[in-house]
Amino acid sequence: MITEAQVNQAQQDWCDGLVRIGAIYRQGGDYRQAAEIVVDTLYDYQDGVVFFKPTLAHGAKTFRCSREGAISYFVGGNPDYPDDAGFALKVWQKVWFDNNAAENGIQIHGDIAITMGNVYLISENNEEVKVDKTFVFRRCVDGQLRLCAHKSALPFTPPAK
Repeated sequence: MITEAQVNQAQQDWCDGLVRIGAIYRQGGDYRQAAEIVVDTLYDYQDGVVFFKPTLAHGAKTFRCSREGAISYFVGGNPDYPDDAGFALKVWQKVWFDNNAAENGIQIHGDIAITMGNVYLISENNEEVKVDKTFVFRRCVDGQLRLCAHKSALPFTPPAK
């Protein structure tokens, strides 16, 4: 059975991975390899199907059902995804999450865990961004929790009256 602690650790690993990719980019390192490691470690592209709708993806390439599409979202540079600027290359200095859709914001159903809440990001320019997120984790054959669904979006802002 998946535990809440495991789910929270998987979410923290996602936050830390996003920060790590940007830090490696800023240091002139192999940020693409860092993104590949994050995607392979945290997303279930190797054993399953992943539903990934990133925050800033749009148009015909909104959904990222392939590993290559996910990597491109994080670091850009893939001609098949020409609008990707690299979300991780914004160089987030701090990223954290909460699960606030219910009392604990986590549902566990056997080998599946669902979270809903927010991700908070602070850029290297100290700009804070809040993103609504829904993560669904699956316990994979190797015992690790990996995302099989990831939906994130900027919160709705009603028009001024």
